[in-house]
Amino acid sequence: MKTKLLFIIWVLFALEVQAQDRTITGKVVDQTDQQPLPGVSIRVSGQKSGTLTNTDGTFSIRVAEAEKSLLFSYIGYLGKTVQLRDIGKVIALEPDLQQLSEVVVTGYSTQERKFIAGSITTLKGEDLTATGGSGFNQLIQGKAAGVQVSSNSGVPGGGITFRIRGNNSINASVEPLYVIDGVFVNSSNSIRAGLGNQTASNPLADINPEDIESLVILKDASATAIYGSMGANGVVLVTTKRGSLNTKAKINLSTYQGWSEAVNKFKSVSGAETAMLANEAVLNTGLDQKKDPSTIVLPFADPTSQPTYDRVSGLFRTAKTSNYEVSAQGGSATSTYYTGVGYLKQESVVKPSDFERFTGRFNYDNRLTDRLKIGTSFNFTRTERALSGSDNNPTGVINSAIFPRSYLPIYKPDGTYARYGSFDNHLALIENLDNHAVGWRTIGNVFGEYTILPELKLRTSWSIDNNSVYENSYSNTLISAGIASNGSAASYETKNLVLTNEQVLTYIKSFGENKKHNINALVGNTIYSKLYETTSASGTGFATNSLRSIDNAAIRSGSSARSQNKMVSFFGKASYTYDNKYTIDGSIRADASSKFGINKQWGYFPSGGLTWRAGQETFIKDLNIFDELKFRGSIGLSGNQNGIDDYAALGLWSAGYNYLETAGTAPSQLANPDLTWETTRQIDLGTEFSILKKRLNVSFDYYNKYTYDLLLNVPVPYRSGFSSYLQNYGAVRNKGLELSISSVNVETKNFSWTTEFNVSKNNNKIEKLASDITLGASGRNISILREGYAVNSFQLYKQLYVDPKTGNAVYDDVNGDGLITSADRQIVGNALPKYTGGLNNTVKVKNFDLNVFFIFQQGNKIMNMNDFFLVHGGTQSNIGFLPRQLERWHYEGQQTDIPRMTTFSGDPTVNGGSANNYGGNVASLSSRYLEDGSFIRLKNVSLGYTIPTVTSARWGISRARIYVSGSNLLTFTKYKGLDPEVSSQSSNQNTAGYDWATVPQSRTIQVGVNVSL
Repeated sequence: MKTKLLFIIWVLFALEVQAQDRTITGKVVDQTDQQPLPGVSIRVSGQKSGTLTNTDGTFSIRVAEAEKSLLFSYIGYLGKTVQLRDIGKVIALEPDLQQLSEVVVTGYSTQERKFIAGSITTLKGEDLTATGGSGFNQLIQGKAAGVQVSSNSGVPGGGITFRIRGNNSINASVEPLYVIDGVFVNSSNSIRAGLGNQTASNPLADINPEDIESLVILKDASATAIYGSMGANGVVLVTTKRGSLNTKAKINLSTYQGWSEAVNKFKSVSGAETAMLANEAVLNTGLDQKKDPSTIVLPFADPTSQPTYDRVSGLFRTAKTSNYEVSAQGGSATSTYYTGVGYLKQESVVKPSDFERFTGRFNYDNRLTDRLKIGTSFNFTRTERALSGSDNNPTGVINSAIFPRSYLPIYKPDGTYARYGSFDNHLALIENLDNHAVGWRTIGNVFGEYTILPELKLRTSWSIDNNSVYENSYSNTLISAGIASNGSAASYETKNLVLTNEQVLTYIKSFGENKKHNINALVGNTIYSKLYETTSASGTGFATNSLRSIDNAAIRSGSSARSQNKMVSFFGKASYTYDNKYTIDGSIRADASSKFGINKQWGYFPSGGLTWRAGQETFIKDLNIFDELKFRGSIGLSGNQNGIDDYAALGLWSAGYNYLETAGTAPSQLANPDLTWETTRQIDLGTEFSILKKRLNVSFDYYNKYTYDLLLNVPVPYRSGFSSYLQNYGAVRNKGLELSISSVNVETKNFSWTTEFNVSKNNNKIEKLASDITLGASGRNISILREGYAVNSFQLYKQLYVDPKTGNAVYDDVNGDGLITSADRQIVGNALPKYTGGLNNTVKVKNFDLNVFFIFQQGNKIMNMNDFFLVHGGTQSNIGFLPRQLERWHYEGQQTDIPRMTTFSGDPTVNGGSANNYGGNVASLSSRYLEDGSFIRLKNVSLGYTIPTVTSARWGISRARIYVSGSNLLTFTKYKGLDPEVSSQSSNQNTAGYDWATVPQSRTIQVGVNVSL
């Protein structure tokens, strides 16, 4: 009886309490576009817990009768307190529009920009693709301070140089880490045959820039250390487009057509001029030998009678580019989607190279419950490249056109192709080359995200980057490579597979009076695996050119290789902000890699940063100058393992040491159980401020990066049986300044003008090195790594002048011994620019928009190998001349930098020689061929027109824009080659800055249309 009575009393009490509560329902939307906001935190003032809005922005919360208000908060929006007596069915939150308050993607999380201590640059996808472009990394060029992006040549899909705050390493990779929708993307080159002798392809040309929503570049240690061993060279975070909840399908159609031509083309002297120069060389050499002029037999009795055959016109073409894109995005109450397909076909201005790309993307998110969200991002790409072997190839298409002397016929009398020396016929190559690389790539992930509490979320993801390239080539009997072997075929299949699994637990919480305390923290781990496989086969001797498969060859051979590396990581990151003014953050990551020695596989990479929003201080506000003022500083470590072999620390044996038809093995690599990470320590000090009602925004940074324990092949005594082995030895430093300025110059209803400018300065220096390392083109060790100098330095004989009396080149006798020997070579410059930057102006007049974009770099040197081979002064008996050879010395008193003609090579390394008696070119390359590569380039001009909505709506179109753009329209440079934006030896990061038979950047005109339905 007593139990029943207690139960009745408890029920009555509960009903009474419930009667004193009430349920509040409603919907939270964006004040600007009225779109629902899922995941908004709602709580009663003074309480720690509350509820979240559903996927459609609706909510339901029980509150006590005595409560007066609710607090609404959401990242990227101003917090809002609503009195219960005033609450309606729809609550609108206002976006926080302060420039330094934008929400940006950082390492594994999002964060309000105004609190970030790291140095980052954010670029919008729509700004990158407004003028059309085939690769997103080229579209970054000149738009981010501290980021050097340049194309190594004008070959479509060809290699690029991408450096964030300089070169950090010598042996290990200097490429940044690319993360696309959380997927770690492999940026190694998979093409074996190459676009030239040593010029890599651009694996990131597989990504369609039209799919990009935003791009964030992390530059300093505070931003990159969370990526540990992957972040030493900077991180590029790419976020692709996704749909929005409760929105109908938005369909986008776009296309552009382009036509490209070479601004400058290779030139040769005429047949008569070639004969004249050849005669002059023989005559001068004979006079040097004290011969009687009447006894000297000249090769051409009448130079003027020599014909001229034009090879260059058959080399270049007007190249066509076609691009088509279709995409759709939208969402229901619980799910969102984005899907798009694209097709690009791009020809090279130099025959016969081209690049073709098919892309497909599917992004999907679904909120299964109010707490559980799942999603996926997948990109599928098929690329095909026609490879010509043009760039930097001694017997490629370009050299075969420009090296033969211009008086030599292109065809034999019987109409067949004429060949001279080691050079093929350029038309034979263009018409018969059959070298294609087909790539299939899948980049994607699936993830699940569970909201444990409004402030606590767990995310797990599985990612894949599967890149497979298949190359098939056949050299028929009409080109030199196939003549001697009666046909030659080769096939390569290269696979790179990256698998990643990550778990991240994120905690974001604001608490205290007026939310003065803010915490943003996360912990997580990564399991990473990379597999490399390659198979090759070759064959020679074919019955006919129609049978090209290797199985039809008389002689066949093949090989294969496989390697794998794995890594496991644990990381954590936390930031604390007080009163919206002061932020302290820190992170640490621990990585263990299978690449390193058993004793030192683990590396630990911490970072810390401070931010002071001085503009929020009363004494700053009272100045009435700054709309926003922020100071930040950071320090941290990051590591590097990329670029070394998967088994670099192991003692290896190799097969192939056979004896008497018995298989044999031998040691091929010394073990190093103590091999460990390269480590980069970086300090960054920066400030950001806005004035004039945020019409002028400035960001300035100073950084100092010191990379030590370089992964370097250090020489060892020969008695060990080896010449070197991989150790941690050496150091490189990069110091620099970065300045970014953006301004709203004019802004009215019908007219606006904005400007963006950035400039950066970087100083690179090798601080520690075991010994000099020499490298170079065509076996000539003219690139050098030396302690105290920058990487990519050139060591050459320094030409002082050409003696106006004798026409002989005079070189710097460094050691003063009266002889010019190899001891007199000196470092005379390097390929790294001192300054890089860009200037962008956008003007809008009603529905018209005009964009003018300049890029520039200053202080880098280019080794002009074309001049070395074709302004040779007569030392190459079977090679022609560039027109610059006509500027040689040929009369007493003439002022010029090109010596007189002679057949004597003038190689000062042969038997010694006087420091001032060489008339010819120095065979080992002199500073005469090293030129200033600085330039200012009008990179792009575009003019667009957006059709008025009133008009386009009649056609069922929500937005339509047409535009015309021009790229590489003007270039201001002192460089005498075709194009100063060049690096034909780029497959080796320490031999940049060579120009050798390189396809130049083209001048392109594009016409495009963008339509949204």
